[in-house]
Amino acid sequence: MKGFVDERDRALIPIRVANKLRADMTEVVAWIDTAFDGHLVFSRKLINDLKLEALVETEAILADGSIVSLESYFCVVDWFGGKIPVQVIENEGRFPLVGTSLLTKRNLVINYDAKSVELT
Repeated sequence: MKGFVDERDRALIPIRVANKLRADMTEVVAWIDTAFDGHLVFSRKLINDLKLEALVETEAILADGSIVSLESYFCVVDWFGGKIPVQVIENEGRFPLVGTSLLTKRNLVINYDAKSVELT
């Protein structure tokens, strides 16, 4: 999977997601967040646009150490040729986030000089 580094040095990759296993996939550009140990984080707008099904509230520890309750949703991601079910956490960031749960057993190379991202 190939991505790019933008003008603000964010490592971004295109991912394909859907609200069900047999639904049409939608491509979104996501920011790789190695400080997030979950699967995906989407904005409320994207969750609504994709018509994701609500799951349960989940607790999260933010970077400042505070604990918050966040809504979670069901999503399917096309990940290296296989469709896998994942949990999406809601937030209001500009970019969707890809967390380390999806990076497990993968090799991530970010070349800031060449502005390239490669995930294998």
